[in-house]
Amino acid sequence: MRIRPAVAVVSLATALSASVIPAAAQAAGRTAAASSDTTFSNVVVNGGKDIVLGLTTRKTVTITWTATDPDGVAASWAYLWHGPNTDDADGILPTYPPAGTCTVSPTEHTTSTCKMSFGVDAARDFDHNGLAGTWNVLAEAQDANDDWTAVDVAGTAQFKRYAKVTVNASPEPVKRGRTITVTGKLTRANWESGTYTGYQGRSVQLQFRKKGSTTYTTLKTITTGSNGTLQTTTKATTDGYFRYLFTGTATTGPSTAVGDFVDVR
Repeated sequence: MRIRPAVAVVSLATALSASVIPAAAQAAGRTAAASSDTTFSNVVVNGGKDIVLGLTTRKTVTITWTATDPDGVAASWAYLWHGPNTDDADGILPTYPPAGTCTVSPTEHTTSTCKMSFGVDAARDFDHNGLAGTWNVLAEAQDANDDWTAVDVAGTAQFKRYAKVTVNASPEPVKRGRTITVTGKLTRANWESGTYTGYQGRSVQLQFRKKGSTTYTTLKTITTGSNGTLQTTTKATTDGYFRYLFTGTATTGPSTAVGDFVDVR
């Protein structure tokens, strides 16, 4: 599925930027033009950070890139797609690309730096869990001679499901040397059901921070059970805070529980 907005050719000698008209306004009857020699580099989505979405998360996502062409770049735009290929994509963001603004380098007129931003709404744009993971950046450009270049995978972005982990250490207070049981649960956003559901079979670290310290130390790593449940034991040695830490996966963001204080007597 290829989205090609209509654009007006802008002379790079008289303008420092160009904007792209959304696909909904695509010009009818435009004849195909030859492919240009445009190349794309420095493609970055969301500042290089993962895009982690809960059930109702709304975010503004920005794509930046550099377009270079020996004839100069009249206009350029980009969008994100997910799936085996562009023709069989099961997700496209944004559906109608907003204007992408490109600014010509003051020292190298064949190079333009481009940027576009758009809104992402988890409840609207993510209707199945298979959309978590790697998305691709399709970049296109029109040079000053009205020739076109499209690169299906000019870069990538990571969309992940939001996770939550809880912790409870008991008994409290507890005598020194006695056993402390630490329970909790790891859940993540289920975009299909609209709820947070247990994340089974995941590695989670049990960590401890001594009272008065600012540093947590990992005591052990355990695996979540059915429905994402967590349970392990440890010995009471001194006052401090217990927490669970989940570092995330390719499809799910990280999560850290708020430390639970245990008074050791």
